[in-house]
Amino acid sequence: MTTAVPLMARIGIDVGGTFTDLVAAVPERGLVVHHKEPSTPADPSRAVADGLAAILAQADLRPEEIGGITHGTTIGLNAIIQRRGARIALVVTEGYRDILEIGRSRMPSSFDLYAGKEEPLVPRDRIVEISARLGPGGAPVAEPDGPELDRVAARLRAIGADAAAVLILHGYTDPDFEEGVAAGLRERLPELPLMASATVWPEVREYERALVACLNAYIQPLMRDYFGRLESRVRARGVPAPIFISASNGGSMSLRSAAERPIETVLSGPAAGVAAAARLGMGAIVTFDMGGTSSDIAVTVNGSPELATHTTVGGLPLIVPVVAVSAIGAGGGSVVRVDDQGVLKVGPESVGAEPGPVAYGRGGDRPAVTDCYLATGLIDPATFLGGRMRLDADAAAKSLADLATRLGSADRPDPATDGAAEEAAHQVAAGALRVATAGMATELQKIMAQRGLDPRLFTLVPFGGAGPTHAAMLAEEVGITHIVVPPTAATFCALGAAGADLRRDFARSLRRRLDPTSAARLADVLGELSGQARAWLTEQSASAAGSSLSYSADMRYSGQAYELRVALDPGRFEVAAISEAFHAEHERLYGFRDQHAPIELGTARLGVVGPVAELPSAAVPPGTGRPAPHGRRQVLLDGAWHAADIHLRTALGVGDAFDGPAIVEQDDTTVVVPPGWSGDVDGAGNLHLHRKA
Repeated sequence: MTTAVPLMARIGIDVGGTFTDLVAAVPERGLVVHHKEPSTPADPSRAVADGLAAILAQADLRPEEIGGITHGTTIGLNAIIQRRGARIALVVTEGYRDILEIGRSRMPSSFDLYAGKEEPLVPRDRIVEISARLGPGGAPVAEPDGPELDRVAARLRAIGADAAAVLILHGYTDPDFEEGVAAGLRERLPELPLMASATVWPEVREYERALVACLNAYIQPLMRDYFGRLESRVRARGVPAPIFISASNGGSMSLRSAAERPIETVLSGPAAGVAAAARLGMGAIVTFDMGGTSSDIAVTVNGSPELATHTTVGGLPLIVPVVAVSAIGAGGGSVVRVDDQGVLKVGPESVGAEPGPVAYGRGGDRPAVTDCYLATGLIDPATFLGGRMRLDADAAAKSLADLATRLGSADRPDPATDGAAEEAAHQVAAGALRVATAGMATELQKIMAQRGLDPRLFTLVPFGGAGPTHAAMLAEEVGITHIVVPPTAATFCALGAAGADLRRDFARSLRRRLDPTSAARLADVLGELSGQARAWLTEQSASAAGSSLSYSADMRYSGQAYELRVALDPGRFEVAAISEAFHAEHERLYGFRDQHAPIELGTARLGVVGPVAELPSAAVPPGTGRPAPHGRRQVLLDGAWHAADIHLRTALGVGDAFDGPAIVEQDDTTVVVPPGWSGDVDGAGNLHLHRKA
């Protein structure tokens, strides 16, 4: 078994709609270099290859000095959303042909009787029944013989599918049974990629498990094709390093594993940024990723990102573990508008990258949040993107002033009056930013309350192009007093990919009441999952040394409609320890425990993490303590104009400190420090903002 990836240069890649971000981290040199390459949507691997050549030159690296490349991609996610995946078929237990049509028998909206349901991923004419079934205890009820497998294989051949999935009722109780059925069909159809649902994810709930298997088959041919082109282009650049793919759980996996289980990579982009923030070592944090369309948050407690086991992708439920990221509001491109009642609104519609906000000068005529930043002085039209893209401040102001005529407030300045147009634009811009902030704060507080957490006890870590600009406004609204802005905030997801550890999650549903027998079964299942986890690490060419396992189980009081995910201590799987762990978590979230109610075990879960590499901190020289401002300009904050000092991020050194109001400009974002806040730089180059008492 080979050792983990050598401690050499690591490349992180995050492919976006407009730019492909690359970060090169060289631990031996203490070097972190970032680069933005225009994306090539027709073939994203071309931008990756071009960006790879550029960043190698920028970091003065030879191809053989790269120890590993980790790539985050949204190709699978986009294929699901746009419904442009493979032509797939589904094999199901006899009598369950309508499983995708029926789903959970729920209306898409309780308030809209005309709302249409999501189209099934597999049409009914491509679903084939088979005489195979397990009982709820795992005993076979019906087993397919040779002629039955021949019949099903002939039907699949006639369908002409690109890939197929197999779902046997109660297959999660004995994944080997379902895998045996799939193997029998593979023998008859060696050219057809075919995977059993219990092999992909052996968790209870047939509808959701069917979707996981179908989604995996749906994007697998597309992803395999892309991964093949990606590897070819990287090798053509002379880079022999292993290629990893970011996973939705915040970790990474080998190219081979990602090709076999692409469903585990569909939400890798946002997860990589959250994983990078967790490695800052700030304890309890809320990440705030504000891009062009929306703003996303995630919660990290005790240094580990919070995982969700249920999410939605393209309107379809997904039950594999993903970093719990929630959309909370507007992005830099969200449209500022006035509704029919004369009320100022922000979003949810976005102007996108083309034509973009009015200030971009690309033909856009609807003001966006970025135009508001410009009108209030928060960003400088001459230094946007390091001066590579000059913004049109006059056009932004005019578009905002035009909205004033449609506002319902009678005391707003009339832009038709001489000299009042500029004031009208300022008021509309400031009002729009307050509206956007209030919407974000409401969602953030709701999300934190659902988890039993107080945002005032957390540190806010903003990234994305607009995150550092809006962070202090959001923090003021929810009571957060500490903000940490990483050195390369706008390419933070690529940085997260560069340092992503190998990680995979395993699960097996039990569905039985907690007693000594079921506790012993839980210990056995977790032992089996541990063996699978170690075997997976070996497949990734990773050493077990330094790897870690985490154990948990979904549990509930008997009769409850929901389950709680409860962390378990390794080696303590007796009834008393498991019960106390569940009681304590239930009491933390809901304020009470029921010592006399029976407890039911749901799904046993295990996570494995294999460390890949430690990333170096940014090389930041010592500062003077009190840096001299680069300049000064007027900014509109909290309803008043302030003379704000302008600092360049590249000129700030370790130990430098300053008071707000201030603006910190860097080539990929702008940091706003309001009055009553102070800023200082730590030894890793992170900019800390503190609200004064």
